[in-house]
Amino acid sequence: MAIPIPDHCKKLLDQLQQPLRDSGADVRWTSIQNIHLTLKFLGEIDPGTVPALVEQLRDALATQSCFSLRLHGVGGFPDLRSPRVIWCGIEGDVERLKQLHKEVDRACAKAGFTPEQRPFQPHLTLGRVRGKRNLHRLLDCIRIGGDHESSFDVREVRLYQSSLTPHGSIYKMLAGLDLTSPRPSL
Repeated sequence: MAIPIPDHCKKLLDQLQQPLRDSGADVRWTSIQNIHLTLKFLGEIDPGTVPALVEQLRDALATQSCFSLRLHGVGGFPDLRSPRVIWCGIEGDVERLKQLHKEVDRACAKAGFTPEQRPFQPHLTLGRVRGKRNLHRLLDCIRIGGDHESSFDVREVRLYQSSLTPHGSIYKMLAGLDLTSPRPSL
C-alpha cells in the first residue's frame, strides 16, 4: 500500500538523487519512476485475497480526504554514521499521514495481515547502501544538502504488486483508492 508521487515531485527527486549518485558510493539507487510513499508492505500475498483486502481498505478509507505533504531534506536510516537507506524526508500534514497509515494498517489486519510493530517513519527511499566505497563522499553530499522542496496533494492510495528483476522492482497497480470524494460516515 502506497501513496503515488506526482511527476513534478519525481523531477525534484531526480535532482536530489543526481549529486548523490555522482559521489560514486556503493548504493543501489531507486528508479525515480518507482518511488512511492509506502504505507504498508504486505510481502507475498495470495492473489485471491486481493478483493477482500481492497474492500477492507475501501471501508477504512471511506472518511479520509485529501491533504498536503512536502518533500524536504535528505538523510539516512538508521543514522548518517552508518546509513543503510538514503531517504528524502516528508513534511506537511504528517499527522494526517500517520492517521492514514493507521487506518491502512487496521484494514490490513482485518484482512489477515500482521499489524506493523515498528513506528511509522514517513520517507521516500532514494537508495540502499551496499558497501563503504566512497561513503564519505555520499555523506558529504547529504550534509551539504540543498534547499529543495516540493509540495503535493495526497489524493489516492494504491495497492501495488512488485516483481523483482535483476534491474530492480517493477510495480503494477492492482487497485487505487480515491481520497478526493470520501463517503460520509454512517
